[in-house]
Amino acid sequence: MASDGEVGPVRDDGAGGELAALRERVAALEEERERTGHHRVRAFLAALLIALGCVLAPLSVLASWAFDEVGNTDRYVATVAPLADDPQVQEAVADRVTAALMTRLDLPALLSGVAPADRPRLARALGEAGGALEGAVRGFVHDRALDVARSDAFRQLWTEANRRAHDAVDKALTGSGGGAVQLTDDTVTVDLGPVVERVKQRLVDDGLTVAGRIPEVHTELTVARGEQLGEVRVWFRVLQVLGNWLPVVAAVLVAGGVLVARRRRRALVVGALGVACAVALLGVGLTVFRAVYLDALPAGVSQGAAGSVYDALVRFLRASVRVVGALGVVVAFAAWVTGGGRRARAVREVWADGIGALRGLADRAGFRTGPVGPWAGRYRAALGWGLVAAAALALVLWSWPTPGVLVGLGLGLVFALAVVTFVAEPGPAPGPVAGPAPPPLG
Repeated sequence: MASDGEVGPVRDDGAGGELAALRERVAALEEERERTGHHRVRAFLAALLIALGCVLAPLSVLASWAFDEVGNTDRYVATVAPLADDPQVQEAVADRVTAALMTRLDLPALLSGVAPADRPRLARALGEAGGALEGAVRGFVHDRALDVARSDAFRQLWTEANRRAHDAVDKALTGSGGGAVQLTDDTVTVDLGPVVERVKQRLVDDGLTVAGRIPEVHTELTVARGEQLGEVRVWFRVLQVLGNWLPVVAAVLVAGGVLVARRRRRALVVGALGVACAVALLGVGLTVFRAVYLDALPAGVSQGAAGSVYDALVRFLRASVRVVGALGVVVAFAAWVTGGGRRARAVREVWADGIGALRGLADRAGFRTGPVGPWAGRYRAALGWGLVAAAALALVLWSWPTPGVLVGLGLGLVFALAVVTFVAEPGPAPGPVAGPAPPPLG
């Protein structure tokens, strides 16, 4: 029997083992909780980065457009040159030039060629039928103005004027500078003085000599007007400053979210589709804004000409929306089809079976790849990634890619991958490992 103050022997009745197992279980639960918390933080950070990248995607497209459209003279000329052949713009120019000339045309001077004895009588007749005569003269002037607007001279004049003033969009959206395009009181106007001079000369050549005495006229064609244009100018300048840096930031954010995520392939699919949806919303917004903008124009502004100018200025912007949206869908599909899902594997099997059947037909017809086949089979993965990198580099270096360029690069990449798969031959199957012969039985 143990005396007071002495600890007796501890009985090993299994309680110590259970306690150790319990401690291990608690430690495992704490480790699992810590791992779960870490995963939640990673998932939240990945979602945040991808969401920010998707939000910046349409702003990136706008920033690139604002930077390139103003900074590149050739691109700007290519944007506005087709307006010279637009019937709405031609009609608006003819209407404005006709109105400017009719206010300065001295109709009584048309009587200068009449005999002096007959002038009083014709003057009284002109007072009684002045409306009819004025209408006839107005129609004559309008026809000559429309002829000038449809001529090659007008197209050349339009192109040269815009090439000399390639910062017209900047002037229209910032109000800075001078030249043919001005912005005053939130109204965008184009000076038609050179067109008026050509119309005057055409009228003189066609017998209306009194038009030669009209002084120099500088009338404007209003093509845009809006109370919120000053607000737009501020945001446009911000986008101009950001320029081509904003697309890089958006791409880095999406790429960072993909790298942080646990399931990176799924994150890439979500990010690519998110970017495509975001820029698609920008495309919808451009269409909606066009209708709202034209409805808000006052009665004195040619809606047809304003709509044509709007469509011309956002033409490359819409093309960029289509390219980025299509690229997002292509990247999402590529990430999905290379994954381990059941449907993705089925798609890859169909692809491999189709090319395999074609290769079988070629082999039976006597087709041989020589040393290229085994080499392509050995480096098949590297060749595939090299082709993808080459297509991506071509898309990045393309000065102004269009949807047609994207489709062409995509089809070319698919064809090149199919050729690699068709040519590649599997390496020789590994033979039995050489070793000592087994001892004889018996």
